[in-house]
Amino acid sequence: MSSGSRRRRPMSEINVVPYIDVMLVLLIIFMVTAPLLTQGVKVELPQAAAEAIDPADLGDRPPIVLSIDRDGRLFLNQGATPEVALADDLLEARVAALLRRTPGVPVFVKGDRAVPYGRVVEAMTLLQRAGAARVGFITEPTASSPSARAAAI
Repeated sequence: MSSGSRRRRPMSEINVVPYIDVMLVLLIIFMVTAPLLTQGVKVELPQAAAEAIDPADLGDRPPIVLSIDRDGRLFLNQGATPEVALADDLLEARVAALLRRTPGVPVFVKGDRAVPYGRVVEAMTLLQRAGAARVGFITEPTASSPSARAAAI
């Protein structure tokens, strides 16, 4: 066989430099946007020594969290505008729709320690009318407990 009739073998190396560049850009984007996703309503939670939520109970579904700020305004963590206060009837309709879409999703109330107790009861009544069978409270851990806790009732 002559050298002119030999076939070329395909090159079997993959150039990974472009993939590394894309990965680094995505990493930077996620590092910048992650703190923005965790922002929410400023609520000064009461302290309680309660059992921690088991992550296995949550599964892959994000829980519905109803936040009540110092002024008694209601905020829902799910939706297009979680930082905008909702009227009672609109909140009830949104929670009902979320519970129809994902039945069994955990529902929690995150109330400021300065909010009147009556407003918390009104919020829980709205959640029950929307179809929430069980509602838990999110609290700050006491000085002796190491992590954030929530108690379900």
